Amino acid sequence: MNEIDVRGMACPAPVLKTKETLEKEGPDWIKVIVDNDAAKQNVTRFLEFKNYSVSVKVDKDSIQVIGQRKAAQDETLSIPSKSPVSNLTAKIMVMITNNEIGHGDPELGKKLMTSFLSTLAEMGQELWRLVFLNNGVKLTISGLDILPILQGLEKNGVHILVCGTCLDHFHLLDQKQVGETTNMLDIITSMQLADKVITI
Repeated sequence: MNEIDVRGMACPAPVLKTKETLEKEGPDWIKVIVDNDAAKQNVTRFLEFKNYSVSVKVDKDSIQVIGQRKAAQDETLSIPSKSPVSNLTAKIMVMITNNEIGHGDPELGKKLMTSFLSTLAEMGQELWRLVFLNNGVKLTISGLDILPILQGLEKNGVHILVCGTCLDHFHLLDQKQVGETTNMLDIITSMQLADKVITI
């Protein structure tokens, strides 16, 4: 079994190290040792995308993510899209980096953000992916009135990614209620695939 220790490495290094090992060695079994839940989720999701079944063992000082290769299939690195967007429809990705819009009155900024997210559905099938970074991840946690809006978008096919490093920084990993915990490699790949990127 190939074993790599990525404890202490910042996102997206754990996923990149795992990717490098898979490309160089092509192991049937791999063990990735991480030290935080965000890295565990990111490495697990990456291995699953690369056609590995995954189990996790938690020890006192580490988390072991163990992957076993499944039957051969196409393993091209990509992020599966949940969107029903056709090949003829432009794909718009919206990056949300704050939990309010603009500067000045925070209460007004939060109202504007609620209005913005409520209106996003008007983009129709072109709205492809939402990415939440930095303070923006606070919009995805439990106890917010805005959650049903995001959950409705996700249900209708919009793929939502939420920065795991950001959630971990704010101690919100266990409070996220919508979207997939992601890493910077996924975000960069999404930017490459999108026809247009809008940052709020």
